[in-house]
Amino acid sequence: MLRSRGTGSPMLGKSLESDHHELVGCDILLGRTSITEEQPLADDRPPTNAPNPAPARPRSRELSPFMGILIDHGFPLMLSLGLILVGALFVRSTERQVTGDIFQGVGALGIIVVLSIAPVTWHLRRRASQHAFMVRKVDTLIDSIRHLGDSTMLSDDARRVLNRGQERDMLCKAIEEDIQAQAWDAALVLCDELAQRFGYRQDAEEFRARIELARHEIQERKVADSIARLDGLIVQRRWDVAQSEARRIQRLFPDSPRVERLRERVEQARGVYKIDLERRFLDSAQGGRIEDAMAQLKELDAYLTENEAEPLREVARGVISKARDNLGAQFKIAVQDRQWATAAALGKRIVNEFPNTRMAQEVRGVLDGILARANQMEPAGRA
Repeated sequence: MLRSRGTGSPMLGKSLESDHHELVGCDILLGRTSITEEQPLADDRPPTNAPNPAPARPRSRELSPFMGILIDHGFPLMLSLGLILVGALFVRSTERQVTGDIFQGVGALGIIVVLSIAPVTWHLRRRASQHAFMVRKVDTLIDSIRHLGDSTMLSDDARRVLNRGQERDMLCKAIEEDIQAQAWDAALVLCDELAQRFGYRQDAEEFRARIELARHEIQERKVADSIARLDGLIVQRRWDVAQSEARRIQRLFPDSPRVERLRERVEQARGVYKIDLERRFLDSAQGGRIEDAMAQLKELDAYLTENEAEPLREVARGVISKARDNLGAQFKIAVQDRQWATAAALGKRIVNEFPNTRMAQEVRGVLDGILARANQMEPAGRA
C-alpha cells in the first residue's frame, strides 16, 4: 500500500498506485519498445521531520508512432523489395524464370502483408503513446502529493526557510515593478521587508539608493516643468493664475528647495512690470503720445491702489482731457468731411470712454443719424 506521508488519505494513495500498475500493464500488452523497471513509490521507513525527496523514476525515451512503424516494418519491407529485385534478375535467365517468379511473388506478398499490418501497428503505437502520457501524469500527481505531504509536516518557519530564495526573488521583482511604476513609498516598504524579514540588508540598501536617485531625478524634472509653466504665465501677465499655480507647485513638492519662494517670485515680477508700466505711461504723457498714454493708463489702473495712484492723478487727468479733446476734434473733422463710418466709430469711442461728459451727451444726440448715413453709404460703396 502507498504511504503518502502527511496526506492523511491512504485510500487515495492506494487508488493511484493501482491505476499506475494498470497503465504499466497496458503498455506491456501494447508492445511498448522499452519498459523500465517500476520503482517503489514510497519506502516503508517511518517519517522523519525533514522532508525525504522521492527517488526519481527513470524514464525511457518515447518513440513517435511514425518512427515505431519504420522500426517495426522497415526490415520486412526492405526484405520484400529485395526479393522482388532478386526475382527480376532471375527472370533475365530463361532457365531460372520459375525461380524468379517465386521470388517476386514472395516479395509482393510480403509488401501486401506489411501494408496490411501497418494501420494496426499505427493504432497500437498511438494507444501505447497515450498510455505512456497517462503514466507520466500519474507519476507527476504522485510526486505532487508526496511533496504536499512533506510540506504539511513542516512548521511555518521551516517552510519559510525552504522557500526563502523564491520569496526573495519575488520581493525583488516587486520592488523593480514599483520603481518602474514610480510607486516610491510602496517600494521603500518592500525594502524594509527585505531587510528585516529576510536579512538581505545590503540588497535593501542598494534598492533604497536606486529609489532615492530615481525619485530625485523624476521629481527635479517635474519641478522644472512646473516652474517653466509658471514662467509662461508670468510672461503672459496672468498674475492671479500664476499665484494659484505657484501654490499648487508648493503643495506638490514641499521638500524641493526650488519651490520655496515661488509666490514671492510672482509678486516680484508683477511689481517690476508695474514700475515699468508706470514709467512708460509718464514718458508717453510727457512726449504727447496721448493714444499710448491712454492705453497704458487703462492697463495701469488694474495695478495701482488708491494711495499709489494719488501721485499720478493730475497727470492722468491731463491725459484723459487731451484724449477727450483729440477724439472730439477727430469726430468733428470726420463729420465735416462726411466720413460717416469714421465719425460713427469715433462717436462710439467717445460715448464708451467718456460716458459722463458733456461731449458724450452731444455725440449721443447725433450718433443715430450718423449711423444711418454710414449704413446708407455701405451699399453705395459696394455698388
